[in-house]
Amino acid sequence: MFISSQVRAAEDRLLTSLESELVRSFKLLEHAEDVPLYFLQYAVTDEHRTDVSASYGAIQRCEDRQRKFLTVDARVGSYRLDSTHEIRGGGFDFSMFMPREVELPLEEDTDAIKSIVWKETDRAFKDAQERFIKVQADRGVKVAERDTSPDFSPTPPQEYVGTKVEIEYDSKLWGERLKKLSAKFKKYAWIHDCSVRLTANATNKYLVNNEGTRLRHGLTLWRVRVYGKTIADDGMELYLSRGFDAHNPDKLPGEEEVARAIDSLINDLKALRHAPLTDPYTGPAILMNKASGVFFHEFGHRIEGHRQKSESFGQTFTNKVREKVLPEFLSVYDDPSLKEFNGVELRGHYKYDDEGLPGERVSVVEDGILKSFLMSRSPIEGFPKSNGHGRRQHGNKVVSRQGNLIVESTKQISCKKLRQLLIEECKRQGKPYGLVFYDISGGFTSTGRGGPQVFKVIPLLVSRVYPDGREEVVRGVDICGTPLTCFGKIIGTANDPQVFNGTCGAESGWVPVSAISPSILVEEIEIEKKEKAQDKPPLLPAPSHE
Repeated sequence: MFISSQVRAAEDRLLTSLESELVRSFKLLEHAEDVPLYFLQYAVTDEHRTDVSASYGAIQRCEDRQRKFLTVDARVGSYRLDSTHEIRGGGFDFSMFMPREVELPLEEDTDAIKSIVWKETDRAFKDAQERFIKVQADRGVKVAERDTSPDFSPTPPQEYVGTKVEIEYDSKLWGERLKKLSAKFKKYAWIHDCSVRLTANATNKYLVNNEGTRLRHGLTLWRVRVYGKTIADDGMELYLSRGFDAHNPDKLPGEEEVARAIDSLINDLKALRHAPLTDPYTGPAILMNKASGVFFHEFGHRIEGHRQKSESFGQTFTNKVREKVLPEFLSVYDDPSLKEFNGVELRGHYKYDDEGLPGERVSVVEDGILKSFLMSRSPIEGFPKSNGHGRRQHGNKVVSRQGNLIVESTKQISCKKLRQLLIEECKRQGKPYGLVFYDISGGFTSTGRGGPQVFKVIPLLVSRVYPDGREEVVRGVDICGTPLTCFGKIIGTANDPQVFNGTCGAESGWVPVSAISPSILVEEIEIEKKEKAQDKPPLLPAPSHE
């Protein structure tokens, strides 16, 4: 067994190369004719990824790859008005969010690094100058803006040269373990796809800018994921997964725990395969803790700061600060500094955001009242500074994003009592049944002003609960709704908070996130029919695995 290692902090060629090239470039470009440069930042993401998966008792994939990506942020103009300012009138500005992937050599060759940084800086500066001309022209012909906050906020410099992180694990031991666990699917011919997968990401981030910030920090994310898929007789594809997350391999579950998760997944898939389809419906429902976490993650997109400023967004909560947006027994905060919750390690943890600021705890909702927003360095009216929530995938523009979103309740009861309240609510409303959402794969939300302000959440495992206490698994539904209506109809919570760990995609790319919530009872939730495949199940019998 290898010993997990972390290389002691030391000066390296990459950090010093970035710093020296930044000093040289900024000195030349801050005095450029026409529109000078006022802010320059270099960020490098050094990603080492290992991915090993097994299916039906055999290794299916074994990949190990390292890549280094450079992102250059160049701003011309001033903190008040710069080249990133929104150009209004043409809908969402996709040109600002087109990712740009620039790779650096893996070897820390100073000349090679500086050559690539030089070319990318020249391109970014020219693009910024060109865009700033358009910004100035746009302001001359458009009506006055509602939010006149500056485009960027100055911040004190940060300096931290931390420990590099690496991936080291016993590949032979894990390979045998994955094969053994995935072999459990062999005897179920009706399972058409399966995998047991180990992924590990070691990410070291470097950041320097002309304000004096100088950072190197790293984080590892490990995940074991169990997956199974089947097809119902009517052609509907059904899948379930179970995931385990940690910051080092020693915290991952043992073989017995993963085996139990596989058995549970197989039993649930079998029930889903024979479950009846359900029709569109509105009525009371319970979202169990992890499902509730996804539900609140969609709420979280509406309290991200940049969505309150841009004229292309719906600005659901922009003018509701100090107003009630949730029931008074609920509070919500986001704290990326947390590494774990009740022993479960959190994917949304980070030390510094992608603008070089420490991730802060932000109390967003207190006793149902909206208090604040998640902020990057792009100020909005009433919130002039960042609180360390500027995030992105390499090559993208930074926007405000969630980290670890946590929901707390002062109105907690047991899960048994919450279920009884569901039955009572069904009787009060005269509904034939209520719903319980046990598992959810994820969701998406529409925040653009050009479309309806709706969200959709994708359930995987759902049951009907009848007034007499009977319960049956159903399939073929998605949750849909509008935020102001849906989030106001929460009438109770259980005392069972749990963690949903996932990866969120938005304008600034994919970032790891966590959501922590208790199970919730909603007075009314709307479901609609899920899209369904039309192909028949396999005509050829599965091979024998005896």
